[in-house]
Amino acid sequence: MPIVVTGLSHHSSPVELRERFAFSDAQIADALGQLREQGIADESVILSTCNRVEIYAATRDDDPALGQVLRRFLCDFHSIDSVPGSELYTHRDPQSVDHLFRVSCGIDSMVLGETEILGQLKQAYKLAHAEKATGAQLNKTFQKAFNVAKLVRSETQIQRGSISVSSVAVELAESIFDSLKSRQVLVIGAGDTSEKAARALKNRGAQSVLVSNRSHERAVALAAELGGRAVGFDMWEQEFQQVDIIISSTAAPHYVLTRDKLEGLLRQRGHRPLLLVDIAVPRDIDPDCNQLENVYVYNIDDLQSIAGQYLEQRKAELELCQRLITGKRNELLDSLKARPGKTSLGLREQQAGN
Repeated sequence: MPIVVTGLSHHSSPVELRERFAFSDAQIADALGQLREQGIADESVILSTCNRVEIYAATRDDDPALGQVLRRFLCDFHSIDSVPGSELYTHRDPQSVDHLFRVSCGIDSMVLGETEILGQLKQAYKLAHAEKATGAQLNKTFQKAFNVAKLVRSETQIQRGSISVSSVAVELAESIFDSLKSRQVLVIGAGDTSEKAARALKNRGAQSVLVSNRSHERAVALAAELGGRAVGFDMWEQEFQQVDIIISSTAAPHYVLTRDKLEGLLRQRGHRPLLLVDIAVPRDIDPDCNQLENVYVYNIDDLQSIAGQYLEQRKAELELCQRLITGKRNELLDSLKARPGKTSLGLREQQAGN
């Protein structure tokens, strides 16, 4: 029962393309059902983060067309007419398992060794399991991936001193303002990434943190933890005059801040610099805002340059990590070989030809 992964990441494509393929949780549930109902995959997990969108699929028959069908499915689901070329990748056993293990360990991440991806991967698996989209094959494979991530953390130094994507955003803020002391920060979107960014900002000395979220209760809870203040999602513009830094990471399908809206708001604050860090996919902030005077806009791909500064000191650990991953991958595949089974999924061959 082969395992195939098809997707795109920050390694293969820019944010402008990744955001077109991004899934919300509701869309993931829908897509998992379609994969099963259309006979494309017996088991599947969909991972959608700011840096990658991937479908992990397992079938009872060894269909070489599965990767191509998954590529077509991704495009059709998001109403994208043409299938991208090299931006979309496909891996089969054993490379697919290798890839999953590398992702779980954070060594395929923008910030080498970061741990945020493990939580995102666990959430993706949890959602697929709740939708009854996983079975013995992917259950065992993903549990092994989580165990390998734990092993790599304990047996190597790949994650020592590592930072998450949200922390890289804080590093960027400090490079603009020198210090976060006396700076007013507004966090839009109280999700996991925004929460980590808010904590990092507070720890680096930000004077105050405002939290705005569609769920006001969630904003109040996070603001209380940070010693900050919650702001209604439709009221954050009224705080604009005092804000120096905005970290935005919502699940909005459209821009939260457009250039036209920002031009009007800037009149309230004179010529003070404004840093806008957009860590959302799809993007929250209109990139044209960067053309305005004293406004600095950085999106998730821009964080790559900062992440690169931390890469060299961790590269020495990569060889040891890969040895551990290869050993555990072979253990897993040997154990899965004892699971025979054939199911005709001829629909895939038909879809692959379309």
